[in-house]
Amino acid sequence: MSLRPSATLTDSDVKKGMNLIITEGLATEAMTVFTSGTFLIAMAVVLNASNFEIGLLAALPTLTNVFQLLSIWLVRRYNNRRAISVICSIFARTPLLLVAASIFIVENPSIKPIIVFLFFFYLFGSIAGPSWNSWMKDLIPSHMLGSYFSKRTSVMQLLNIVLSISLAVIIHFVRKQNPENEIDVYMWMFACAGVIGITGAYILSKVREPQSFLEKENIFRLLQRPLKDGNFRRLLVFNSIWLFAVNIATPFFTVFMMKTMGLSLPFIIAFTILGQIASIFTIRIWGRFADRYSNKTIIAIGAPLYILCLIGWCFAGISTKFSYNIGFLAIIHIFSGIATAGINLSLTNIGLKLAPSNQSIVYLSAKNIVTAFFSSMAPLIGGYLADYFTNRSLKINVEWVGPKVNKIFHVLSLNEFNFLFLIGAFLAFIALEMLVAVKETGEVEKDEVVRIMRRGIRNNLKDYFLIGHLITWQEQLWSLIRRKSHPDD
Repeated sequence: MSLRPSATLTDSDVKKGMNLIITEGLATEAMTVFTSGTFLIAMAVVLNASNFEIGLLAALPTLTNVFQLLSIWLVRRYNNRRAISVICSIFARTPLLLVAASIFIVENPSIKPIIVFLFFFYLFGSIAGPSWNSWMKDLIPSHMLGSYFSKRTSVMQLLNIVLSISLAVIIHFVRKQNPENEIDVYMWMFACAGVIGITGAYILSKVREPQSFLEKENIFRLLQRPLKDGNFRRLLVFNSIWLFAVNIATPFFTVFMMKTMGLSLPFIIAFTILGQIASIFTIRIWGRFADRYSNKTIIAIGAPLYILCLIGWCFAGISTKFSYNIGFLAIIHIFSGIATAGINLSLTNIGLKLAPSNQSIVYLSAKNIVTAFFSSMAPLIGGYLADYFTNRSLKINVEWVGPKVNKIFHVLSLNEFNFLFLIGAFLAFIALEMLVAVKETGEVEKDEVVRIMRRGIRNNLKDYFLIGHLITWQEQLWSLIRRKSHPDD
C-alpha cells in the first residue's frame, strides 16, 4: 500500500478518513486501557514498585516528548506525515509484545525491564504524535475540530468503560481465587495491546493525507518561531504550569486509594468509569461551546472546578464511615470527569487553532516539547515528595466539649499523598492566572458564555446555580486577596 500524500482530497476522501480515524481511535484506546492508567499502576504495585518508580512510569509519556524534534526533521526531509505516523506507530507498539514476553519468560518479573520497554513504546509514539496532529489539522475542517474530536473522544471513552469493567472483574476474580496468577493477566493484557495497536496502525495507513511542505530550515531556528510568537508563548507558560500542577498529583490517586484507603481494584475502576461517564455526557457540550465561542473560555470554566476536586482529595478517607468515603470519592470523580473533558479538549484545540497551517507541526512540537519537561518532572518530584512525607503528617481536628458529649471531629489529615494533592491545587490556581493573557481568535468573554450556558441548562436542569458559582470562585478569591493586600484600594 502506498503511503504517499495526495495533492488534493475530495469530500469523499475526507469523510472516509474521518470515519477511519474514529476506528483507529478505538484501537488506540483499547491499547491504552490495557497498558496504562489504573491497570499499569496496579501491576506496578504487584511488582513492588517504589513511589519513585511509579512516578517514572507516569513521567515516561511526556519525558519522551523531547524526541518530537525527530518528527520535525523527518517531516521536513520527506514531507510525508502519513508514512511517519504509521511506521513509528508500528515501532511504538511492538515493545508491548516484548513486555508480555518478558513477564512470560522471567520467573520473578521486575518492573525495571518493563520500564525500559515502555520507554521505547512512548519514544516512537512521541515521534508519531506531531506528524499525526499536523496531518489531522489539514484533514479535518477547522470549523468541525471541536465537535469532531469530542465525538471521537466520547466513543473512545465508551469503549474504555466496557474494557475497564471487564478487566477489573477478571483481575479481581483472579486475585481472589489464584493471586499468584495475577501477573499472568497483565501479561496477556500487554500481548493483546500489542496486537490491537499494530492493527490500529494498519487502519491509520488507509487514511489519505493532503500534501504539505515544511520549509528546509534549521530545526532549532524553526523551533524559535513559536517561542518568539508572544501569544503562543503565553499559551506555553499556562499549559506548562497547569500540566505540572496536575501531574504532580494525578498519578498517585490510584496508589492513594489502594494503599491508604485500602480499596479493591473493582472500586477504583468503578470510580474511573464514573468519571468517564460524566466526561462522555459533557464532552460534546464542551465541543459545541468551544466551536461556537472559544477554547480559552472552556478552560476558564473547567479549570476552577478541577482545582476544587484536587482540594477535595485532601478530605478523602477522613471519615470512619465507609459509605461516606465512597460517596465523597464518587462526587470527586464525577466533577473531575466533567472538568477534564472540557480542559483536555480545549487544550488540544487551542494549540491547533493558534498554530499557523504551514508551520503547525513546528508549533505543536514546540508546545509538546516545552510542556513535556514540566509534565515529566512533576510525577518524579511527586514520587520523591511522597517518599519524603511518608513518615510525616499534618492533622487538624475540632473538639467539642460539653457536659454530656465530648466529640472530636477530624477536619483534615494530610499524609504522603494528601500533601501532593494540596500542592497540585495551589499550583493549578497559579496557572489559571496565566490564562488571562492568552488571546484566541473569536474569543467571547467568559461571563457571556457562562450566562448563555446558565440559560440553556436552566431550561433542563435546576442545579446550575451551583455550577454558576463554582466557575467564578477563583476570581472572587483573587479579588478578596487583593483587597486584603491593598486595603486603601
